[in-house]
Amino acid sequence: MKTPKTPWPTKAAMQQVYKMNLWGSNASEFYSGEGSHNPELVNPYIEAIVSFLKTLNTPISVCDLGCGDFNIGSKLFKYTSKYFAIDIVPELIDHNKSNFKAKNLSFSSLDIAKDDLPPADCALIRQVLQHLSNAEVQNILNKLQAYKYVIITEHIPLFDFTPNLDIISGQGIRLKKQSGLDVLKAPFNFKVTSQEELLTINLKDGKGKIVTTKYTLY
Repeated sequence: MKTPKTPWPTKAAMQQVYKMNLWGSNASEFYSGEGSHNPELVNPYIEAIVSFLKTLNTPISVCDLGCGDFNIGSKLFKYTSKYFAIDIVPELIDHNKSNFKAKNLSFSSLDIAKDDLPPADCALIRQVLQHLSNAEVQNILNKLQAYKYVIITEHIPLFDFTPNLDIISGQGIRLKKQSGLDVLKAPFNFKVTSQEELLTINLKDGKGKIVTTKYTLY
């Protein structure tokens, strides 16, 4: 009988990703991968989020859950009243603190599945949940109920798939199982008042699509 894998603590798994450059590398000490640096993926996302933020009468506070190397957040925070940038890797947060400074910008190292999250109007969670087990996803979704807007970006299969198959938290995602996250479906059944697809990018390699959805909770 095959022995089940013992999952690493998520923090240790993500620290290893950066230490061993498992998402690739560039001139920087920390690199969050193509998904955070490829202009074909990044620029439309930034445009979609900025467009949403500009539709509001006044700037809102935003909590960026899983901010990574801040290549994306650095283009967004100036459109907000307060921008909380959160990541589980302390060394990465220290790196960001030394490179990005603004009055409305705050960095914190938190495990978003376990720790209390800063209060804000909107939560951004971009290609983070796809790396986490269903138990951790559920813990996070419970906390996201406190935000008015939740904008989730996920890498999912191109065509019909079985949603929310469980995985061990780490570098990999559900795509290998022909699955992907749909937070509105079981076992999560995330409660929202409305949803709007802001952006869909079909990947050129045919390996799925990246979908950004805005959920309004109240």
